[in-house]
Amino acid sequence: MEGNHGSYGTSWADQWDDGPDPITVTSKGNNSSGTAKYKQKVGEGLGKTKAAASSGMKKLKEGTSVGINWIKTKYNKTTHKH
Repeated sequence: MEGNHGSYGTSWADQWDDGPDPITVTSKGNNSSGTAKYKQKVGEGLGKTKAAASSGMKKLKEGTSVGINWIKTKYNKTTHKH
C-alpha cells in the first residue's frame, strides 16, 4: 500500500466516504447564551464528578480501615496464643 503524502492521491476518507463533506454552521449573532448554557452544563457535570470521586474516596478509606483492623485482629489472635 502506498503512502498518501502531499497534495496528490486520495486519502483513506476520500476512498471510503462517498457522502458529502460536512457543512459547518457559523452564527453571525451573539452566541453567548449558548456558551453560558454549555458552561453551566459542564460545571454541573464536574460537580457531579467531584461528588462521586469524594464519595468513592470515603468508601475506599473506610474499607481500608476495616481491612487493616481485621488484619491486626487476626495477627494479634495468632501471636497471643499460649
